[in-house]
Amino acid sequence: MSLPSTIAIDGPAGSGKSSVSFAVAQRLGYLFIDTGAFYRAITLLALDNDTDPTNSARVIELIRATHFDMTPELGNDGRQFTFLANGIDITPRLHHPEVDKYVSIIAASGDIRAVILNTQRNLAKRGKVIMAGRDIGSVVLPDADLKIYIDASLEKRAERRYKQRLAENEPADLDSIRDGLANRDQIDSTREVAPLRKPDDAITLDTTDLTLEEAIDAAYNIILTWLDNTSG
Repeated sequence: MSLPSTIAIDGPAGSGKSSVSFAVAQRLGYLFIDTGAFYRAITLLALDNDTDPTNSARVIELIRATHFDMTPELGNDGRQFTFLANGIDITPRLHHPEVDKYVSIIAASGDIRAVILNTQRNLAKRGKVIMAGRDIGSVVLPDADLKIYIDASLEKRAERRYKQRLAENEPADLDSIRDGLANRDQIDSTREVAPLRKPDDAITLDTTDLTLEEAIDAAYNIILTWLDNTSG
């Protein structure tokens, strides 16, 4: 029996799912797909074309005229993936402040999510993929070979974000970060479109008391255990 072709990883903001997913993908030689990058790319596309992000119909026209792709070529700028739009590397622009400002509007659109769904699934069909997000195991890849739900306490997630911002020389207030994450948890878990939830067949990995390296090892061991169980 071979390793799982598709691994779906879900979890709340600050749980470590992106860092763990990327590191495990590197260890396995898999492609790491951060589905949040798609909504950032679509937001950037709308801004570049002077399109109102709330105009879903026009945004969808732009999406259908654009070929999106992700590759494992990482360059030397610390990126976790390379995102292409019509063959052009737009990765460095995905975290532009204007994108930050409007991406939540794009991501909340059920019509937009439905249009981009096939692109995400087609990437997964290539195999050797770890896809991370908030609705991967439940919506995007319900038939993934292996599903992992990465979680951590609100306090620990806030602490991690706080330390990250300090390390990046950004303004940081622990109470504000904690309140922001709690609000985002509420929105993500109760929204009508693709809410955050743990799939029934997902394995939970609680990273509250784990360092990043320990969390990476734990996720890797879950994959090895899956391999042992499916081979037996």
